[in-house]
Amino acid sequence: MSSNLQMKILAKETAIYGVSSIVGKFLNWMLVPLYTYVLQQQSDYGIVTNLYAWTALLLVILTYGMETGFFRFANKEGENPQTVYSTSLLTLFTTSLLFAVACVLWQTPIAKALGYPSHSEFIAMLGIVVAMDAFSSIPFAYLRYKKRPLQFAALKLLFVFLNIVLNLFFLVLCPKIQDWAIISSWYNPNYGVGYVFVANILATGIQTLFLLPAIIEGVKGSKGIFSWGLLKQMLRYSLPLLVLGVCGIMNQTLDRILFPFFYNGADAQAQLGIYGACFKVAMVMMMFTQAFRYAYEPFVFAKHKDRESVAAYADAMKYYIIFSYMILLGMIFYLDLLKFIIAPSYWEGLKIVPIVLWTYIFQGVYFNLSFWYKLTDKTQWGAYFSIIGVVITFALQAIFVPRIGYIASAASSTVCFFVLMLFSYIVGRKHLEIPYDLRRIGTYTLIVLAILAGYYCLAQFLPLNEWIKMGIGTILLIIYCAIFFRLDGKALLKRK
Repeated sequence: MSSNLQMKILAKETAIYGVSSIVGKFLNWMLVPLYTYVLQQQSDYGIVTNLYAWTALLLVILTYGMETGFFRFANKEGENPQTVYSTSLLTLFTTSLLFAVACVLWQTPIAKALGYPSHSEFIAMLGIVVAMDAFSSIPFAYLRYKKRPLQFAALKLLFVFLNIVLNLFFLVLCPKIQDWAIISSWYNPNYGVGYVFVANILATGIQTLFLLPAIIEGVKGSKGIFSWGLLKQMLRYSLPLLVLGVCGIMNQTLDRILFPFFYNGADAQAQLGIYGACFKVAMVMMMFTQAFRYAYEPFVFAKHKDRESVAAYADAMKYYIIFSYMILLGMIFYLDLLKFIIAPSYWEGLKIVPIVLWTYIFQGVYFNLSFWYKLTDKTQWGAYFSIIGVVITFALQAIFVPRIGYIASAASSTVCFFVLMLFSYIVGRKHLEIPYDLRRIGTYTLIVLAILAGYYCLAQFLPLNEWIKMGIGTILLIIYCAIFFRLDGKALLKRK
């Protein structure tokens, strides 16, 4: 198979995985207005925010790097891919089942420890959801290994679709038809946020059922062979990845996990709900920047030869920052419109949105910078950076959340990824010299800071209504786009 054909296949599969991921995240993001407008109290969304942060962390722990291990050993010379699959599958099935049983049996003490003594069933449901998701990671990896991106994407989107439909059914439709005999026999109008978790467990269960053909195919092909020797090798390879994965996800979720423990007020869940909802508003940045990476990475690999790859990484970084700044400005200038995504009772937390936007930018830059230790096989540095990030986030949360609340949660993540970005750049220069255009990046950064300073000064000192502010913001955004087109836009359009 020619190199060009391989690149075309790679680009096609990347597009399918990328589009499905972006669409899935966008559709899930659309649940935010539903929750903030429908759930009765801010504390209800605080519960959702906190528990789903826990599930993200637990999912990384419960998969313990086996997904990556599967790819490594399935493609390793001398190993039978079907044996690798069945061994991985049976291992994760066992640990996931034990975890689910533990959550069901000990739901009450766990719920008390997390601050939900009256709703221990939430712990049981989410424990089962995490267990099914962890187990499903291997069949999904198998689909990727077998080059079935359409099936992979369809099943991922199936979950999102089912989750949205079930949420609409329980939270919107059922309250309107609760007097119907078929509904009133089981529906509890006071259960509220509990139906969020009911919808999740049902959607996850159905998705797992649709994975059965892939599960049966793999086990049947290997005749259910389980290799202890292979498992030991896979664990030896995968467990170090667990440290990196846990620290990485903690850097992204620790703010929502720790907040109830550090916040001194009696309204911790309500404050967390406000924080979580406003945090979600800023996730537009994450979705757009992720979409940019999915679009630009295939371009880089398709258009540049090996000898030019280093320059391509530098270009990718520059354009990532340019477009991220464009989105940052747009979201800040049109925040008066975006705020309607969430209910008015949450608007007091909108002041964190610019902070979170900067967090996503620094996070994206940090991930782009991670090329150097991946290319040089010095992945231990990724673990070092992640551990440093966890320490920074924990320390800042512990010191400042009791004093200034959720603003400290947002700022701690920003500081964390800013420091990691600097560390990765400084250390990376010693191992792989990538000619980042710091002068041009610095120019755009100064332009953006100047635009924001001017905008905030006008908004602060002049009696401007929301529409005039958005008009001024539009002019400033056009100015930024014009500067970009003048400096780099023409060159980008001329690329072949």
